[in-house]
Amino acid sequence: MTVPVAESFQARIRPNEPMSRHTSWHVGGPAEVYFVPESRADLASFLRSLPETVPVSWVGLGSNLLVRDGGIRGVVIGTHGTLDRVDRLSECTVYAEAGAACARLARHCIKWGLGPAEFFAGIPGTLGGALAMNAGAFGGETWRNVLEVETLDRRGREHRRAVGEYRVGYRHVEPPSPEEGFVSATLRFEKRSAAHEGEVRELLQRRRATQPIGQWSCGSVFTNPPGDHAARLIETAGLKGFAVGGASVSTKHANFIINHGNATAADIETLIERVRETVERTHGVSLHPEVRIVGEAA
Repeated sequence: MTVPVAESFQARIRPNEPMSRHTSWHVGGPAEVYFVPESRADLASFLRSLPETVPVSWVGLGSNLLVRDGGIRGVVIGTHGTLDRVDRLSECTVYAEAGAACARLARHCIKWGLGPAEFFAGIPGTLGGALAMNAGAFGGETWRNVLEVETLDRRGREHRRAVGEYRVGYRHVEPPSPEEGFVSATLRFEKRSAAHEGEVRELLQRRRATQPIGQWSCGSVFTNPPGDHAARLIETAGLKGFAVGGASVSTKHANFIINHGNATAADIETLIERVRETVERTHGVSLHPEVRIVGEAA
């Protein structure tokens, strides 16, 4: 596919952009066209300029994304570093755009004495990604705090959506329309008598002590089955350190898969499948990936 891009955007697109530059696993083939909008209006204009047959994907920090080695056809829109406003609307409500890092949202809420927002510090992605999968950490979940969201559809039209228009569960969100991407959310918190910097530091220290922070991973690969933990099932199946090519199951936290610097997306995807098969054979439990796997094989 050759993506026809309007002349006014030609100078700002990145053709054949390696997605390894935009994912926390540092793997992935090229996006046919990669585009970073300057504003919401700019993004809407760009979407309107595209033929309806061109596929459109969205990416923030790429921390929950495995892009196959053949890359992504069509257009990939990068939101991080551009759609990143975080504003306080009232005593207990916050407006944040989809490209804002969750850790930054947490810092603002702590500064304003609002909570519970500490858990956002443990989500290594943007708000847009957190909204798309109901991301959580330390017992908190994104959609518990959402009042409403704003989206853009495939034709660049804006929509304001109520929470009730989405079916939200554990690490799962069903939108009213699959063609809409999140551009912002209004979030509600409670007023706290004191900021909770110490609590956040304690949570992040616990995370560093139990997770392979600093290594190339996507965070947790599998959702926890009811009443159990994916990491326990993987570890007791004897899979810590199990490797395929340049990827292996972390020896520090079994629900993490590490790229040691030379893994391919195919290595990681194969390892995910081997882990699922082994856990099901050993424990009779089917693990479900929370990572999104997109694109085409090499």
